Amino acid sequence: MTIIHRTCTICEANCGLSYELQGGRVAHVRPDDEDVLSHGYACPKGIANAELHTDPDRLRAPMRRTPSGQFEPIGWDEAIASAVEGLKRVRTSAGANGVATYFGNPIVHNPAALLVRTGLIRAIGTRNSFSAGSQDTSPRFATSYHLYGSSFTIPIPDLERTDYLLCLGANPRVSNGSFLTAPGMRDWLRGLQRRGGKLVVVDPRRSETAVQADEHVAILPGGDAALLLGMVRELLTADLVDLLAVRELARGFDDAAQQVRALDPERLASACGVAHETIARLAHEFASAKTSVAYSRIGICNNRHGTLATWATDLLNLAAGRLAQVGGAMFARPALDLRRLLAMPGMDGHGRFHSRVRQLPETLGDLPAACMAEEIETPGHGQIRGLLTYAGNPVLSVPNGRRLGRALADLDFMVSIDLYINETTRHADIILPPASPLTEEHMDLVFPTVMIRNVARVSPGIAPKGEGERHDWEILRALAEGMGGGMTGTPLDGPLRWLRWLGAEVGPMGILDGLLRTGPHGDRFLPVGRGLSVAKLRKMPHGVDLGGLESGVKDLIRHRDRSVHVDAEPIMTALREFGSSLSEPVPGDHLLLVGRREILSNNSWLHNLPSLVNGKARCRLRVHPSDAQAAGLVDGEAVWMQSRVHVGQVPIEVSDEMRPGVVSLPHGWGHQEVACFQRAAGEVPGVSINDWTDDGRVEAVVGQSILNGVPVRLHRTDPRARGCAPASTAQPQPMEEHR
Repeated sequence: MTIIHRTCTICEANCGLSYELQGGRVAHVRPDDEDVLSHGYACPKGIANAELHTDPDRLRAPMRRTPSGQFEPIGWDEAIASAVEGLKRVRTSAGANGVATYFGNPIVHNPAALLVRTGLIRAIGTRNSFSAGSQDTSPRFATSYHLYGSSFTIPIPDLERTDYLLCLGANPRVSNGSFLTAPGMRDWLRGLQRRGGKLVVVDPRRSETAVQADEHVAILPGGDAALLLGMVRELLTADLVDLLAVRELARGFDDAAQQVRALDPERLASACGVAHETIARLAHEFASAKTSVAYSRIGICNNRHGTLATWATDLLNLAAGRLAQVGGAMFARPALDLRRLLAMPGMDGHGRFHSRVRQLPETLGDLPAACMAEEIETPGHGQIRGLLTYAGNPVLSVPNGRRLGRALADLDFMVSIDLYINETTRHADIILPPASPLTEEHMDLVFPTVMIRNVARVSPGIAPKGEGERHDWEILRALAEGMGGGMTGTPLDGPLRWLRWLGAEVGPMGILDGLLRTGPHGDRFLPVGRGLSVAKLRKMPHGVDLGGLESGVKDLIRHRDRSVHVDAEPIMTALREFGSSLSEPVPGDHLLLVGRREILSNNSWLHNLPSLVNGKARCRLRVHPSDAQAAGLVDGEAVWMQSRVHVGQVPIEVSDEMRPGVVSLPHGWGHQEVACFQRAAGEVPGVSINDWTDDGRVEAVVGQSILNGVPVRLHRTDPRARGCAPASTAQPQPMEEHR
């Protein structure tokens, strides 16, 4: 038996795993008790990791779609040549922007592929780049870019030392942290409570984290900005803000404070569904605690005020003197720092260019995925006629997914780099499957910037890739070079070309090694010394702990004045418009649909792993008993749910964990159309929540999809039989009309 220790790359928790191999095959997977970050914790997804490696439905060879719509295997050389030829053909006929790209979130767990991504996009020459990040993280990226000058300068709660955690729009007991890499979150939260601290969870659902909390505040979906700004207003009104300290750290706070003071407290309370007295009490508790921190995540990012609410989270931490302070909102200083790459010219920003049809802004180089379908459907210069997807399933993950599916079927050419034939890749002309992720050496690049501890780890592959298989980055590099570009699309390409010309095999691990060795804990390429290199980390199978979070942020701010910029114009505009919108009447004749994260699920491709889909079916619409009774609904029955863009059936689960007026459905399901390609998923297909979400309505600052707080109605019978059809053909309006 051989034991190999490796970091899990499924979700943000980055748990350490121990793989027991017998005869080269995985016999058992268990948590790594000695891992420097997870200390023996791992969730079921990590334990099921080996099922992906051996899944018979996972593609092992490139596939070509035949004229009859079936798929046939072809060789790698032919597949790459066909993919390049097809993409070039579209670029010639439709222009560079006629070819779009979509990258799913697995790329952030694959540093090798991430390093080559920019090279491929720049080789194509397109601005029509989309990603899963525009579904759940663009508000955080834009907020950090405007506040700190870098999209990945992201404050995280100092769970080790805080006395009061205000958690909004997050369920870390299930996610183990999102933009907060802290595996074993239950124990982190128990530690807070054991030392006398308080956990307050703000969520329209009594989530797993809310069950553990000392207090659960059942907010209205989309009301987080109102609650947070109400708390800041209370601190200002009660003279609990140290203005001198704030002004020393930040620019523009007085202008923002003036606007916040002008907000009506009762209207703020109405907008979030939380009493003004509760908002005021939470503000005073937050300010009077010895240490405290506000943490918000996906639930507020993808609602109608996502960027403003994310900014208000940081504003609350700043106003209370908790930003960059021990026990507050702190910043990681990792050995391998992605922020160094983003500092290269043209790599970071917000609003530098806009989409063609609706003028939605880019964030960190990506346009909002909500506009993909219209960019394919709408004729004119720059119309998307070709698409390359990587590890993504936008038909299930972007709003009005059925519309996008129809649009994909109308493309002139499509290439997908993916392990499976799924709801999106079934439309591709060529599918290029990478080798199993477990075959590649791994060193995380993204999540050290948000880890609860500064740790460094290098993980070996557990098995060689199969004969003829290619890693993700090798496929991406071949396409980039075929399209006339370089490996990374950055100034690094020059030295890399020379090294390859000299006969050196230069890959992503070489780039990561260079960044590591020249970083704050690196060996500076010196033959002696204690600094780190990839070679040294390879000898530390459980990783190395470089210390906890440190106070201060000025050294991380990329604005020239080294100040936090509170008054960025896009956010100030949103704040002014938010204040005006508080006087608008709110329709009350519908329910509000929100998503749900579950411990056994993360992305749609996990639904083909049998151990993660066994047992009770989980794709159920949770409905509060009072709402079920009002509609005459019974637990377990299938009902008709109607939104502006879709009518469809979904089974319900009556549960008092929901706030009245709010219903919840998990994401990533809806596998009926690929049951013949993914057998385990096909046995429990479920429905896609994004059939009901609306691509015509977007958030004000970054144009992100509004996936939480979607107005719906429930019916016992099909409402279309009564002439109540959804407006699925309604055209999205300009962005300004949705602010």
